Formats: sequence, structure tokens, C-alpha cells
Amino acid sequence: MSASVAVYRDIYTEDRFKQAYGSGDSAKGRLRLREKLAGRFRCSKRACLHLFRERVPILSWLPRYRVKKWLLGDTIAGLTVGILHIPQGMAFALLTSVAPIFGLYTSFFPVVLYMFFGTGRHVSTGTFAVVSLMTGSVVEQLVPTPLELNSSSSEAADFEAQRIGVASAIALLSGIIMLCMCGLQLGFLSTYLSEPIVKAFTSAAALHVTISQLQSMLGLRLPRHTGTFSLFKTLASVMENLPHTNMAELLISLVCLAILVPFKEINMRYRQHLRTPIPVEILTVIVAAGVAYASSLDSSYNIEIVGHIPAGFPIPRMPAFHTFPDIAGDTVAITFVGYAVSVSLAMIYADKHGYSIHPNQELLAHGISNTVSSFFTCFPSSATLATTNILESAGGYTQLSGLFTSLVVLIVLLLIGPLFYFLPKVCLHFYISINMGGKKRGGEFTYLPLLISSGSLGMVWVVTWLSVVVLNVDIGLAIGVVFSMMTVICRTQRSISPSLSQRCCFVLFVSQCYEVPGVKIVTYNGPIYYGNRGFFREEMSRLLGLTPEKIRSWEKARKALEKREREAAINTVVRLLRSLNETKNIQISNEIQFNFNINFIFSLFSGKRHSKHIIFLRK
Repeated sequence: MSASVAVYRDIYTEDRFKQAYGSGDSAKGRLRLREKLAGRFRCSKRACLHLFRERVPILSWLPRYRVKKWLLGDTIAGLTVGILHIPQGMAFALLTSVAPIFGLYTSFFPVVLYMFFGTGRHVSTGTFAVVSLMTGSVVEQLVPTPLELNSSSSEAADFEAQRIGVASAIALLSGIIMLCMCGLQLGFLSTYLSEPIVKAFTSAAALHVTISQLQSMLGLRLPRHTGTFSLFKTLASVMENLPHTNMAELLISLVCLAILVPFKEINMRYRQHLRTPIPVEILTVIVAAGVAYASSLDSSYNIEIVGHIPAGFPIPRMPAFHTFPDIAGDTVAITFVGYAVSVSLAMIYADKHGYSIHPNQELLAHGISNTVSSFFTCFPSSATLATTNILESAGGYTQLSGLFTSLVVLIVLLLIGPLFYFLPKVCLHFYISINMGGKKRGGEFTYLPLLISSGSLGMVWVVTWLSVVVLNVDIGLAIGVVFSMMTVICRTQRSISPSLSQRCCFVLFVSQCYEVPGVKIVTYNGPIYYGNRGFFREEMSRLLGLTPEKIRSWEKARKALEKREREAAINTVVRLLRSLNETKNIQISNEIQFNFNINFIFSLFSGKRHSKHIIFLRK
């Protein structure tokens, strides 16, 4: 036995609801502008302390630091990453077209600053190959290498000062842009950096960096190509100058290949069993510097060496402010590339270890890092792929690992730096290539078939990768983001699903399903807005079997039927009154005027009551 329940309630409009229950915004509406502003800018001591802790995250996580559980892991991971920062910083400084010592500076100051302001517990900041490559292109354009340059003259020192001045200006302007973005709360832009975009970008950028190092590994002194199609221009230039290869530098590259590749494969394959990776990079650098010193390779075989590395702390120096108009456009691209990589890495490891990051705080952290470090002759920095991966795999827990990383780099700056005087530059160039080659085979291409099977995500990967490779790093990233947004728009425009009654066997897992005659049940997976209303209307018309022509014909038929009904109603009432007047001698009062309008006749025969229309009959 089933019981039925009937619920009767009034239907409220917005106005009736506000009249019955009032409006929550009525009190706010009566506030004056001055009171609103005063309430918005009023800050208590507790709120000020909370805001300060949000902007300086170390004040929140350091008091809760678990010394017994986390300190050993942070120490080992920090020292390991610090050792890797030494060859990486010097190598990426050459990629930036500045002296190697400035790469060590860039591996020190941003690490310390990010420890105070960053929210990524497993993020390692410092020199990044793609950002260094883009920065070096701008430096090469503004301060080109002269044809005749004596490395021991004062002209060489002035030349290096000009180049690092431009690179520091790019870092300063990049930091200012990030701070402005943080003030405008533009951290939400990171939501447009999908995983296919990041993977395709890093894979294609690794190819750019690797190709750019071919000429240095072969000992060719060729100008750097920039702009669109730079990858193909570099390949063509290397092929044309192959007969001029320096065989000594090529031999050093092959020896480094035979040493680095097997050990890096061991580190990757047995990373679960090794507490820390084998520091083969720094060992190779030390051995190469010793061999070059013992055999005088620079004078005997015309091999480029690192040269003088001053010991001590860097002296603050003003960046080249006068270059701001010339570097503004390129700096915007460098800023977005650095932020894209940094926040993507932070999100990946935050999801893996179950904590959250704040994109706006990441903007503040990297903005402060670039701004402050630019006054200590540093070039733009960001999160780095290789050292972040090693930091996490070595057992790092918190940002405190950056303290031990910076201590290692500081020891090199104060004491060990001059010992790298005879280090061949080709070792650093090969380190860049093998490092980026490891990223290129790190899973992006094995990830591609899964993306292609998903449709639009695979297309985003392919378009981003081809754009970065064929055009350039910054243009390719912009094209990838725009194309990804276009795919999202297309999916929201066509989000309607078929009738649910046709799919209930698969979705609801029932044995029988049927469609109720005259009823269509559909679902629309997205908002309905001006961009998809036309597609929504077309899809609904298709499902219901309706067309605009049918609807118009039905409207015409309905209006014609209503007109005939009104005319028939008028004729019926008139005949009724005449028959009453003739048969029963009923006279209609002369004082009452009969105003039989169409609305009254229609309402009379449709059962509706209109108190304004009354007929008085009298015998």
C-alpha cells in the first residue's frame, strides 16, 4: 500500500521573497562609501599577524618542524643538491652568456630567499636551462661578442660587466613583474597550465637547449641564433662548419659521454636503493680541471677554460636600468616561462606528498628572489627540474634543505672557486646536454600515447611541442596555452549528452531501461552561456525532432486556431442573446453598454473569471 503526499506552497518571486523575509544586503546598501572603505582597510593585531605569517611561510612551518624525523633527510638532500648546483650553476651561466661565477651566485641567493617565502617543500630553485637560454639570447642581442677580444685585457672585464648588467636587469624586471602579478592576485593563471602543456614544453625546450650546445661540444666558435626557427638555423650552421671541429674538445666530450651516461643510468635505475645519487658530475668536473692543469690543454690545443673565479662574497652592484625599454618584451616571456615551470613543479610534488601550495605566494617568493638577487649580479632564476627531482628522491621533507644547499655553494664561493680555473668549458656544455637529454627521455614521449587516446589532451601536447620546436620557446608556450583554452571552449560548447534513457543500462547498471513516450531526459556538462547557446538550441532541436520551420508552422496554426475559436465564441454569444430576447421577451438594459471585446469572449468560454466584464440581463 502506497501513500501519496501533496505539498502546497506559494511560488515566490525575488521581489515577494525580499518583502516577506527581507534582504541580507539591505544593511550593507545603507553604508556610506567612507564606512565601506574604513571596514575594508581596518586591520586588527591578530589579522595583521595572520597576514604576516601567510606572507612569510617559514614562520608557520619552522615552529612545527620535527627535528628527529625530518632533519636527517633535509640535510642529506640539501647537501646532495648543493653539490649538483656547482657544475649546473657554472654550466647554465655559460648558457646565459656570462661568466661561470655568476651562475654560482644565482645558485646561492634565490635558494636562501625561497626558503623564507616559498610554499613548495620539495622545490629546488636556482639556474634553469630554458630561462638561461632565453636570457642568453637577449644578452647576445644587446651585447654581442666582439670579433677580437683579449681575455686578459681590461676590455674583457668591461665586456663581462656589460653582459651581467643586462642579465641582472632582466632578473630585476622579472621580479618586479612577478610582484605586480602577486599584488593583482594573478596566481590563478597557473590553472591554464595543464599537464600536457608543461610536459610538451619541457620536452621541446630540452631539445632546444641540447641543439644549442652542439657547437660548443665540437669546439666551434659560432654566433648564437635567436628568434623563430633558431633550432634549424643552429643545425644548419653546425653542419656547415663541421670541418672546423676542434678534435681535442670533441675527444673531451666523448670521454665525458662515456663517464656521465652510465652513472646517470645507474642513478636513475637504482634510485630506490641509493640513499643519495652518485655525484658523478662534480667528480667529473674536478678530474677534468686537474687533467687540464697538468697537461696545459688551454695552450697546447686551444681549449677554452673557465678562467679566473674570484673567491669571496659578491659586491652589490646596480643592474643596467637603461636597458629596460629594450628588454621589456623578452622579460615578460621569460617571466611567464619561469613562473610556469616553477608553479607546475610545485603542484606536482605537492599533489604527490599531500600538501597544498599557494600560487600567489609562489609569485611573491620568486619575485622577491629575482628582485633581491639582481643586485648581487645574478641572472633570472626559477625552480629547476633536475635538482627538484633529486631533492625529493634524496629524502627532503621541507624547505630547510635549502639551507644546506646554500651552505655548500657558499663554501665553494669563499674557498674552492679559484680551483676551477683550468676547467674546460666543454665539460660544462656537455653537462648541459646530458642533463637536458635525461629530461627528454624522462617519460614525456612514453606519456604521449595515453594523451593521444584521450583526444583533445593529445592534440594540446602535439601542438605545444611542434610550436616550441619550430617557432621558439616563448611563442610556442603562448600558442600551447591559447590552443588549450580553445579546446576547453569547444568542449563547453558541445557538452550536451544523449538522452539518459538510452544510456541507463550502462550508467545506472539496471537490467531494463526504456524511454517514456513524450519525455526526453538529457544532461549538459557545463554552463549555458552566450558562446554555446546556439549549439545547445541545435542539439535540443535534433533530440526532440524539432526544426525552426516546424516551430513557426505550429505557431501559425496555433494562432489561426485561437482566432477561429474567438470568432466562434463571439458568434455563439450573439446568437444566444438574440434567442433569449426573441423567445423569452428578455430586454437588455439600455443603461448597460455591451462591449464584447475579444478577451472577454475568450475568457468566458475558457472558464476564466474577469471581474471587470459583467453582463446585466433584465426581463
